[in-house]
Amino acid sequence: MKKLLCILLFLMVGCQAKEAESLSLSIGVMPAVDSAPILLAQEKGYFEAAGLKLDVQIYTNAMNRQSALQSGELDGAMTDVIALVNNVNNGFNIKVTTSTDGVFPVLMHEDALDKKDIKVGMMEVSVVNYLSDEYLKDYNVEKVYINEIPARMEMIKTQSIDMAVIPEPMASQGALNGLQKVVMESGDAFSPEVMVFNQKSIDENREAIEIFHKVYNQAVQEINENDDEARDILIKVLDLNVSIKNDIVLPEYHLVRIPDEAYIQKIINWTRATLKQEIELNYADLVDASFIE
Repeated sequence: MKKLLCILLFLMVGCQAKEAESLSLSIGVMPAVDSAPILLAQEKGYFEAAGLKLDVQIYTNAMNRQSALQSGELDGAMTDVIALVNNVNNGFNIKVTTSTDGVFPVLMHEDALDKKDIKVGMMEVSVVNYLSDEYLKDYNVEKVYINEIPARMEMIKTQSIDMAVIPEPMASQGALNGLQKVVMESGDAFSPEVMVFNQKSIDENREAIEIFHKVYNQAVQEINENDDEARDILIKVLDLNVSIKNDIVLPEYHLVRIPDEAYIQKIINWTRATLKQEIELNYADLVDASFIE
């Protein structure tokens, strides 16, 4: 009898450990204000308190982030709708589970906008390529493809290029180093930034992803009431100069939501035309609305 009880106790403990281990996620984020709700919730222990072990990796190179996502090293990642369309079109099964809220100023050297012909640094398959087209419609733009954000900023400083669309708060850091920061508007109802998860994680780790989104909403509500801690956490985690704290342009953060069909179609059309790709995707191929409360 004693032996039987020991076996049952062993099985119960083993099952509980397995269940606890299953509630974990690994995600990749960019050094951007989009990540503030995630970083704040991580710093204050909200994910852990909700029963989720969340591993957050920060990438300055979007190509490295995409590689980690495609290889299965990450369950999900903060990315953009352009990269989403390109990835799904190439057979990688990921879906948007929520929009995130980014701010993308233009960093430039002095008097850059006084010229008609300008060189703009960007990553080719990216939100900054799309936003460069949205912001700079009145200019003749020569696109210079540079994957690393710090490299783009250095090239502006040396006037090898005229400007680049840079996410906040990196844009404010660049302005601190002598570059001019200009906030422009695209006119879109949604930020082009999104959170995606691969389909395997959505199917097999749904409870963990549900917790992620609930905690994300909790952090968004907290930031919208007082954004001071969000500014502090961005400076701390991204190792930025504390003097830029009040210069960082923060967005209005939204609770979990997904881009509407019209916006997704606009991005598909832009990607098809700009990257000269054959794209036969529909809305359902790209989004999963099941995590919206």
